[in-house]
Amino acid sequence: MKVVLFCGGLGTRLREYSETIPKPMVNIGARPMIWNVMKYYAHYGHTDFILCLGYRGDMIRNYFLNYDECLSNDFVLSKGGKEVRLYNRDIADWTITFADTGQHSNIGQRLKAVEKYLDGEEVFLANYTDGLSDLPLDIYLDDFLRQRKTGSMLCVRPNHSFHLVQEPFRRMITAGQLMAYRHEGFWTCMDTLKDKQILDDMHARGERPWEVWKDAEKVEMTATLTPRRRDGSG
Repeated sequence: MKVVLFCGGLGTRLREYSETIPKPMVNIGARPMIWNVMKYYAHYGHTDFILCLGYRGDMIRNYFLNYDECLSNDFVLSKGGKEVRLYNRDIADWTITFADTGQHSNIGQRLKAVEKYLDGEEVFLANYTDGLSDLPLDIYLDDFLRQRKTGSMLCVRPNHSFHLVQEPFRRMITAGQLMAYRHEGFWTCMDTLKDKQILDDMHARGERPWEVWKDAEKVEMTATLTPRRRDGSG
């Protein structure tokens, strides 16, 4: 299932950063927001991404073209730095389509611009790149597919106002084809400098509920390091 990510806006309410870099490239810890969002989807097996680029799309392109996995993985350095052996990999199984969708397009226009890259897809996922959540995506998708609707939106209690694509949603509501999935868990977005500071503080304290992939990585590491018994079992 492909994942469309909107990452071309100007980010005017985060002006302290967005005047020089696009909001999706603002770091939380060692990695930018867009990486955290993509890592979330990849945890649930969705690793085919379409990035709807706009403002400073060149920075997003260059980030992945020059991606350094050592920044977020344990590794061994040997031979005077000539050889690096990673214990884990981040994006080896990711497929990323970089699409220029315009500097001032709204999300509806951006989605229309990448429609050709969704040819043959019966269902796809779409999201902004400034929000983080611990939503159990597999349960959410099962619920959506079971109800056989045209579209589904995550329903949370935000502290911000958002501009959505109104007319298509109105048509789906009239036809009874738009559903809302209520999520009472963690959800937040980085819309202002205050939002970033809150996320930075959470990250520094180790309170990172959006990092749903961490538990899986711990299980994988434990399985890798568990010694086998002498009788060959275990």
